[in-house]
Amino acid sequence: MTEKEVFAKIANIIEDRFNYPAEKVTNELSFQDDLDADSIDIVEFVLELEDTFGAEISDDDAEKLATVGQAVSYISAHQKD
Repeated sequence: MTEKEVFAKIANIIEDRFNYPAEKVTNELSFQDDLDADSIDIVEFVLELEDTFGAEISDDDAEKLATVGQAVSYISAHQKD
């Protein structure tokens, strides 16, 4: 899956979970600052990423995912073929 495809899937997850228009999602979008996501929101989002992409995201790595771009890069690097 290309980074563009990963980005599109993540944008759709954000739209569903945070009621934020997918077409307005950018790589710089911050989960906490722009989406007002609290720690529970972020945990649920990370679990959904794991389910959607079949990737395991450790708690330490999940804490480092602050923006959409970071999530896309992480998933792209760790996705299972």
